[in-house]
Amino acid sequence: MLQVKNLVKHFDGIKAVDGVSFDVASGECVALIGPNGAGKSTCFACIAGQYRPTRGEVVWDAQALNKLTPAERLQHGVARTFQVAQVFEALTVLQNVQLAVQARRAGQAISAVKNLAMQSRDAAHALLEETGLAALAEREVLSLPYGAKKRLELAIALAGQPRLLLLDEPAAGLAEQERAHLMQLVRGLAAQGMAVLYTEHNMDAVAGVASRVLVLIEGALAAQGSFEHIARDLTVRKRYLGEGTTHA
Repeated sequence: MLQVKNLVKHFDGIKAVDGVSFDVASGECVALIGPNGAGKSTCFACIAGQYRPTRGEVVWDAQALNKLTPAERLQHGVARTFQVAQVFEALTVLQNVQLAVQARRAGQAISAVKNLAMQSRDAAHALLEETGLAALAEREVLSLPYGAKKRLELAIALAGQPRLLLLDEPAAGLAEQERAHLMQLVRGLAAQGMAVLYTEHNMDAVAGVASRVLVLIEGALAAQGSFEHIARDLTVRKRYLGEGTTHA
């Protein structure tokens, strides 16, 4: 279980995150949402390891994460993706995932891309099948549409065999059909027992996907529950979703 305990993050006296606490259990798919400036990106970065909290604790599977780097967190089963897909555009789709698989396997570092040809092919192909990229395995990433790059970044994250998956706006920049396909994949990962926490602005990627929704407003947790529950919350409707939301 991920436990976020009284998380506080200050920037030059400004409280970006102000005493946030919540849990995410294995098998849950939890969305962290809120208006611009609400603190969700800062909260997410504290959990993922890009920022160190001013106060509070981030604990995963009884392991305190506050002092661990993102690479060290990956060794404890915590992986993340970014709002803008982070992939190696000069390589093929398959090579990207082969590199990620090899990075997980201690003592099998690769000194040059040319040595990738026969490295971890079966494991990499399995991940491409899982993320719907098998037909694009030999394509250079530079030539891919953005939706495929987002799926590739997810495949790279999954190569680390995480048990906690942190996704920063996974649906950002995707067309409606691409968004639906990716979010159903994410929901399926949680159904297999993975703990998933993701930030999102697009409510189509939250409604019907997240088993629970956390709403941050002005750095504090303003509401949590099912999407239907938070869509009826008067504060959330007024400050974020708007009175005209059709998902209530």
